[in-house]
Amino acid sequence: MRNMLLTSAIALTAALSSPALARPMTEVDLATLKRVAAPTASPDGRWVVFQQTDTEKESYKRSTGLWLIDRNAKDAKPVPIADTAGKNETSPAFAPDGSLYFISNASGKDQIWRIDLAAGTAATQVTDTQADVAGFKISPDGKKLLAWGDIPKECTDFGCDAKDKGALVGPGSGRLYKDGVGFVRHWDQWETPGTYSRPFVFNLEGGKASVARPVDAGLIGDSPSKPFGGGEELAWGADSRTVFFTLRKADRHEPTSTNLDIYSWLVDSRMMPVNLTEGNRATDTLPTPSPDGKWLAYAAMARPGYEADRQVLMLRNLENGETRKLTDAWDRSVDSIAWAADGKSLFVTAQDVLDHPLFKVDAATGKVEKLKASAEAFDGTVGDVTVLPGGALLYTRNTALLPTDLYTRDAKGKVKQLTAVNAATLAEFDPVKFDRMQFAGANGDKVWGIILKPANATAKLPVAFIVHGGPQGSFGNGWSTRWNPRLFAQQGYGVVSVDFHGSTGYGQAFTDSINKDWGGKPLQDLKLGLAAAGKQDAQLDIANACALGASYGGYMMNWIAGQWTDGFKCLVQHDGVFDARAMAYETEELWFDEWEHGGPYFEVPEEFEKWNPVNHVAKWKTPMLVITSEKDFRIPYTQGLAAFTALQRRGVPSQLLVFPDENHWVLKGANSVQWHQTVFNWLDSYLKK
Repeated sequence: MRNMLLTSAIALTAALSSPALARPMTEVDLATLKRVAAPTASPDGRWVVFQQTDTEKESYKRSTGLWLIDRNAKDAKPVPIADTAGKNETSPAFAPDGSLYFISNASGKDQIWRIDLAAGTAATQVTDTQADVAGFKISPDGKKLLAWGDIPKECTDFGCDAKDKGALVGPGSGRLYKDGVGFVRHWDQWETPGTYSRPFVFNLEGGKASVARPVDAGLIGDSPSKPFGGGEELAWGADSRTVFFTLRKADRHEPTSTNLDIYSWLVDSRMMPVNLTEGNRATDTLPTPSPDGKWLAYAAMARPGYEADRQVLMLRNLENGETRKLTDAWDRSVDSIAWAADGKSLFVTAQDVLDHPLFKVDAATGKVEKLKASAEAFDGTVGDVTVLPGGALLYTRNTALLPTDLYTRDAKGKVKQLTAVNAATLAEFDPVKFDRMQFAGANGDKVWGIILKPANATAKLPVAFIVHGGPQGSFGNGWSTRWNPRLFAQQGYGVVSVDFHGSTGYGQAFTDSINKDWGGKPLQDLKLGLAAAGKQDAQLDIANACALGASYGGYMMNWIAGQWTDGFKCLVQHDGVFDARAMAYETEELWFDEWEHGGPYFEVPEEFEKWNPVNHVAKWKTPMLVITSEKDFRIPYTQGLAAFTALQRRGVPSQLLVFPDENHWVLKGANSVQWHQTVFNWLDSYLKK
């Protein structure tokens, strides 16, 4: 394998050379670019394995395989080590002995497999469970396996033929949800009563797993949490006997609660799991034990019910239980945690203005240092941080112009790009220019935004004004596989996006400022931001613009339709709130809507109605494309149907695009192409006449 790596090595600079004829990037390119994720390193730090997803250009069928690269080889090229045709291999992880474990569906179910890299033998199956394995972690001593999946609560093994499936008595197909059950449906699927995401511990010997024991004894809920929780919510202690896991309880309060707690469990003991964060009714997550096993780092919010509260880095002494807020004085929200090998500091990622860089936090003082290296080393979006032997770091990085690749940073700060999996394709595209802007927004506060445009354009450019969702989010310097500003710019548009009041990365007060003010300061920022963009770049024809947005951005399209009626030639509204009253009773995560508006609708109807788009339909006149999906339970598709009905009844030019097989996001390759073609045709018809 090492010889194969060396003989196949090529220089990255060769792949980055420019072709004789460039072309615009297309929606097919976005759907079919290779996607890099989940990097892991061997115990000695030499070998790096990552998962790569490829998409066929004819069928848009996707498959994921594992690729390996030698960090010590000069200009090494990744080679596939587990990339079975028609199957998926994901979630790679090295064991202490250097063997590689991963999840594959080669057996017909998602199971854990193993490759002995040193011996060069074929992959062998490690687990054979009734339920699919969703994820796993290997204990530090290599003798145990922590795995999780969706399993009925009555099962004491990793899956069983459950008797209580929540079905109604009789011949029908109904599901019975009893009083106080919690979620009935969540994100994009109906809940199966009695089934939860559950972790189990297996013995691991000779590359085989045996004797599954449930970790969540006596607890009812999801660990990791749904719909987006993963391996970052579970961890092995340094002693290989303690498991730390994050769990969201499933009860009548679940739809209104953001109370995630961190538990510890001593493997093979008769003790119940211990709730380490019981005193905090808000979110506690990202349990990360120190290398010496003395400390547990984690992230905690302070305000129950608020999903966008600041996540403070916490440090708990595992011997006496004393806990302190390590980054309480730092006005940023911690998104990931990794300990330095010596245990004296931690590496965290956090959003900061328009970027998502890497920081180093002193474990004793809480002092935060933003890591620096070359000019482009940590701009953009950094993630998947792994500490390597000798103080080096492995991480992923992407920007608004470049998709995700792997990088390393040595102890002296020197950065090396390990992969450039899309270099040849990216080199075909016309160049795009990326600029930042800042201006005085609502209340005179500093507000940031971005501008992208074709680098070689000479004429005035029509404008695609993109509004991000969340609303506690950001459209900054990062790559997106859905709302991709570079792709819009490559269609001949000047792209403008504004991080309005409520956006993240500017301090918690700025994020909080949208509360009960959905249509106030954010709309002022958008108006002032579009004008500021026109002043900063005279090539932008802001009088010839269309606005687009999804989720909260979709809400803002509906709000703009009734409040900024002369601002745009057209609108694109994707999964946006149309009627705040209906939304309050139809959505699943009630805590979000109730926090944003100050309580449930029946208690504060005036707060919902103050910014309710449905109340201003009589003023709608701007042509609108409405997009929605039937599996979207966050903002149900009925909201989109209602908006389209309002447009049709008022005689406003409008179109409706409905995806029967998508959720709040459009994820499938063919659907992504259709989405973009529909949107681009709509924009072109109004901006390029």
